Amino acid sequence: MSKVAAIQMASGPNVQANLDEAKKFINIAVQQGAKLIVLPENFAIMGMTETDKVSIAEKYGEGLIQNFLSAEASTHGVWLVGGTIPIQSCEEKKVYSSCLLFNDSGEVVARYDKIHLFDVTLEESDESYTESDTTTAGDKVVVADTPFGRLGLAICYDLRFPEMFRAMVDAGVDICVLPSAFTSLTGKAHWETLIRARAIENLSYMVAAAQGGYHVNGRETHGDSMIVDPWGTVLNRLPHGTGVVISDIDINKLQKTRQLFPALKHRRLDCKINYG
Repeated sequence: MSKVAAIQMASGPNVQANLDEAKKFINIAVQQGAKLIVLPENFAIMGMTETDKVSIAEKYGEGLIQNFLSAEASTHGVWLVGGTIPIQSCEEKKVYSSCLLFNDSGEVVARYDKIHLFDVTLEESDESYTESDTTTAGDKVVVADTPFGRLGLAICYDLRFPEMFRAMVDAGVDICVLPSAFTSLTGKAHWETLIRARAIENLSYMVAAAQGGYHVNGRETHGDSMIVDPWGTVLNRLPHGTGVVISDIDINKLQKTRQLFPALKHRRLDCKINYG
């Protein structure tokens, strides 16, 4: 059994201030015994415009944000999921939205580049987002070995694409982490439902770390960071404000659940559609 933590923030445009806030919450998580800590999407910058992240993009393997994450992981001897940070892309005026997994020695052991980009219009709140204007999409599903089990990496909008999580199951996933910055509107409508659905249908833990609150740029994010077990039970959550969500995860319990309720073995993906 291991303790995991999801950190909830309301990041702004000042990178150093955001890092200081993240450091504070990482310290709290460590004090509460967490060995795996997950930061939210865009934890280091929620700019005034989408192009702000392009201006502070880092070369993979070096930079202020990556050095911070490495130092925090090694100093505390924890595994750290670095939310998302902007990593330089070969496309002009674009970045990768990258989720980096650091081991307890501060080494990057996995990198996931966000595959599904948030290009939507929310009529009810008159919000419009075109993430693809500033972000290069990734093309690889990532699952990594950790002391806590096989860890899958996903980001925010990925949550709406169940086939991605099925691919993780085929790669042996036990725990899926989900750094996010869901809008207030979509969060109220779909956030908990989708997280619990992904946990239930894949018989996996979900650790969702969210942005939550009002941001300097005028945006409001949903929050409600939560840790959900393979049966869909919410083990702990933080509906509002900033802070840390802590829970135990038990891989032995996960394996027993999969053994007694072997839904993953009952998939019939070879079925043919009858159009007659």
